[in-house]
Amino acid sequence: MRCVIARFPFDLTRSGVLEAMNGIKPEQVSGESVIIGRRTYPVKQVGQVVTRQDRRDFSAGEVLRAMAQLGFTCRDLPQASAPSRVLDPLTRASAMLGGSVAA
Repeated sequence: MRCVIARFPFDLTRSGVLEAMNGIKPEQVSGESVIIGRRTYPVKQVGQVVTRQDRRDFSAGEVLRAMAQLGFTCRDLPQASAPSRVLDPLTRASAMLGGSVAA
């Protein structure tokens, strides 16, 4: 598949990406990620290995689009969960004993 990453054309294949990432240890994932084989890689790490370009030269979106078109599972940033309501100790103890909790 032909794709453009950082204004440079690349002919990427699924097997080519698998081969390029073979033996590469995944870095800590803190944002968007791509699942290649049984490992989860940060999208910027995948882009750097596959294109041999500096991570600052391309966006995560460019690599995510290319990897999704090749059939890899891509994950966006994790959604922040809504903060749960904090109960004071007396209300929590009452709830544990079966009492009603006021909203």
